[in-house]
Amino acid sequence: MAKQPVRDQLVAGAADMLGRRGLRATSVRELAKHSGAPLGSTYHYFPGGKSQLAVEAVEFADALTIRVLADELASAGPIAGLSSFVDMWRDVVVKSDFRAGCPVLAVSVEEPGDDDAPLRAAAVAFEHWTSMLAESLRAHGADAQAAEQTATLIVAAIEGTVAMCRAQRSTDALDRTADALEHVVREITG
Repeated sequence: MAKQPVRDQLVAGAADMLGRRGLRATSVRELAKHSGAPLGSTYHYFPGGKSQLAVEAVEFADALTIRVLADELASAGPIAGLSSFVDMWRDVVVKSDFRAGCPVLAVSVEEPGDDDAPLRAAAVAFEHWTSMLAESLRAHGADAQAAEQTATLIVAAIEGTVAMCRAQRSTDALDRTADALEHVVREITG
């Protein structure tokens, strides 16, 4: 297996740290240490500092989620897309022993401070996921309004449930939420 380039290593490490600690509780020094990259590399690759690194970490998480959703939505439809979204977050929380969540959500719930670029990147990510789900729901028989509402419900419910799973150290809430959302999807695409 080839070693991951330092820049990519920093971005992936930042996404993981943001999902664990949030933006404010994470320093550039800690990000470099967590990702196993030299501190100087952080400033070399990210002259915009912590804000630039956070934006790219959110974009990394967004791209990963888009790939997961796109594969299932295109091949099997909204129920499979929902299932893959749930499974992806289940893996994140379980493999981290309930310490990690979504870096996009983590950036979203913090006060933006002087630079709101990470918050804008998070808004774009949520819009990507919602749009993809809504498009699939429409393609499988839902009317436009129901598709938009349900796609928003799916993203909001799963993101919130991931936070609950971390607090409760259990995936029970995720399982119950997934079941309820699947019922809603079946109702509107029936």
